[in-house]
Amino acid sequence: MLDTDTPTSLIATMAARARTAAHQLAASSDAQKAAALRSAAHVLRQASETILAANALDLERGRGNGLSDAMLDRLRLTEARIEGVAAAVATVADLPDPVGQVIDEAVRPNGLSLSRVRVPIGVIGIIYESRPNVTADAAALCVRSGNAVILRGGSEAVESNRAIHSALVRGLEAAGVSGDAVQLVPTTDRAAVGALLTASGAIDLIIPRGGRSLVERVQNEARVPVLAHLDGINHVFVHCSAERDMATQIVLDAKMRRTGICGAMETLLIDRHWPHAAALIAALGERGCAVRGDEAARALVPSIDLAEAADWDTEYLDAIASVAIVDGPDGALAHIAAHGSHHTDAIVAENRAVAERFLREVDSAIVLWNASTQFADGGEFGLGAEIGIATGRLHARGPVALEGLTTYKWLGRGSGQIRG
Repeated sequence: MLDTDTPTSLIATMAARARTAAHQLAASSDAQKAAALRSAAHVLRQASETILAANALDLERGRGNGLSDAMLDRLRLTEARIEGVAAAVATVADLPDPVGQVIDEAVRPNGLSLSRVRVPIGVIGIIYESRPNVTADAAALCVRSGNAVILRGGSEAVESNRAIHSALVRGLEAAGVSGDAVQLVPTTDRAAVGALLTASGAIDLIIPRGGRSLVERVQNEARVPVLAHLDGINHVFVHCSAERDMATQIVLDAKMRRTGICGAMETLLIDRHWPHAAALIAALGERGCAVRGDEAARALVPSIDLAEAADWDTEYLDAIASVAIVDGPDGALAHIAAHGSHHTDAIVAENRAVAERFLREVDSAIVLWNASTQFADGGEFGLGAEIGIATGRLHARGPVALEGLTTYKWLGRGSGQIRG
């Protein structure tokens, strides 16, 4: 039984169990960890009906609480999405194990052999909102990289998270891995988040995945190192050399494929000298996107709303886009520098020199040329799954997957060397 007298004692008990499980995982072979994840994927598929029933309860509660269509889409599970979740877990099982990889090695003049080797971080706390698939993605990536994880999902997905977690644990235990390697905080009490954030020495890393208010709380209160995932205020810049059909397809996909994900385009920047701007803006509207533009954009398409100052700094996560007409690459780069969130930005251009400049000068975790921002996803990067998109500059950046969940240690092999 967990000690649940207080949130602090609850997290302390969970962390102690996780530490024991982390030591067991660190001693597990590549084959053992992979087999455990394949077992977990199998049980997830078997539990599909139970998970869908739990998700239906969350959706019903969410509608009653007035969740937006975009938030409901992030929450919703279907048979296809559950299959995608299970497939992602199985894919992670097939990825190369980062633990034990030699990053570099050298022999010093005195004969001392030194190497840097990847090792698990230890016990990771992940705090997330809305998306129940994160429960499985996070569990798979942590187990594969030899880490134990404590998950604290949002209250809006509590039933879905519990059903997914239960299936994962059954799968892991069937393959001989302790269920304590993947624990779900059993309470929705917000005080449990505070206990996680202040569990210095018990938790090695906190990863928040959610909106700005969550991330800001984590960064402000944490006494544990944080790997932050901030807003996805993502831009697509259409250069004057862009091919019309390509630009249209990329922009519509970047905004409208799934509006509620962090890789969705929020702001469209159009080169003042590109001749098809009006048609592109109209195409967004025809797809059901509410467009808010600057004065130059409204001069081209008077029916759109006038953008306010706040629009350039807003992650809509909905079928809304802001549009600005800019003075070439200089104008686009200046706008992104002023309003971007260092997440994902893209350029559509046939001019290679301009595109390479954009790739070089935009300071974001992911920068794309002639591709939709919706490729900002660990699975699309061949990483199997992701914990999130790290927008900082330290430790890991972009999609955080197996490698991002490891650190390293130095190994020295000598033959009696002393400094004397």
